[in-house]
Amino acid sequence: MSGWNVTFNISYATFFLLGFPGLRESRSLLILPFSCLYMVILSFNGLIIYIVTTQRSLHQPMYILISLLLAVNICTATTVVPAMLFSFSTHLNRISLTCCLVQMFFIYCLLAFDCNILLLMALDRYIAICYPLRYTEIMTGQVLMGLVGVAAIWSVGILAPVVVLASRVHFCRSNVIHHFTCEHMALMKLSCGDISLNKTVGLALRVFNRILDLLLLGASYTRIIHAAFRISSGGARSKALHTCGSHLLVIFTVYGSTLSSSIVYRVARTASQDVHNLISAFYLLIPCLVNPVIYGARTKEIRQQLAKLF
Repeated sequence: MSGWNVTFNISYATFFLLGFPGLRESRSLLILPFSCLYMVILSFNGLIIYIVTTQRSLHQPMYILISLLLAVNICTATTVVPAMLFSFSTHLNRISLTCCLVQMFFIYCLLAFDCNILLLMALDRYIAICYPLRYTEIMTGQVLMGLVGVAAIWSVGILAPVVVLASRVHFCRSNVIHHFTCEHMALMKLSCGDISLNKTVGLALRVFNRILDLLLLGASYTRIIHAAFRISSGGARSKALHTCGSHLLVIFTVYGSTLSSSIVYRVARTASQDVHNLISAFYLLIPCLVNPVIYGARTKEIRQQLAKLF
């Protein structure tokens, strides 16, 4: 009993990130594929951002929001991949609790900000299609900056309680995190004591945020599509629907990868830790890879500038 009390009173302040633990020494084989994936993400997203920033004709709210979304993609990948590759190559995977919580905060905050940018895109298209004559009057630069600021503050506010509660937990079961990042549930598995409040708050905020996002997106695009079909000009109607189609593809990619990973994570609880690591890598990195491809291939103005560039 005394041994248990000693263990319970210890709270580890330093952890070891052990991503893909089943591979053991073979984890170095993951360096090449993840390095290539990271370079492709940087190249694709960076190329679209470069085109939007250098072409004055693309200095419009829709394209600015696209470049902001892709910049968030780069930040998300950079928060995860370099540290993972460094641990795979050098086996120096030690991380303090403070750094772990900072990484957790940035990863989840960037993911939330990513979804909020999609909401701003829906709002932008709603105003452009439903109120075309007042679009430039409503969506000014100041309004756009204000909306982006609100989206950033909301992203921080929705994630702060989760990280604050995690910082108050005692971790005595182990100091080895079987994950390549400081993922919330992977860290909570090492806790001792009651973490029901952490689980409840985390789940409630996630469900609330997802339902709110989907309701707002559904309401916006329902109105947008309804208004698009009422446009008399066939060319303008086709362009409006095509643009919305690109945004909807990105929305399905982002929310689909997140929801599918959550479902698989809960259904396949008996699966190996390597499978859970792979699922996390999937929902963190696949949208970063697919989003610039969608916008580069389907957005006519960006595609034309890509053709000129090459």
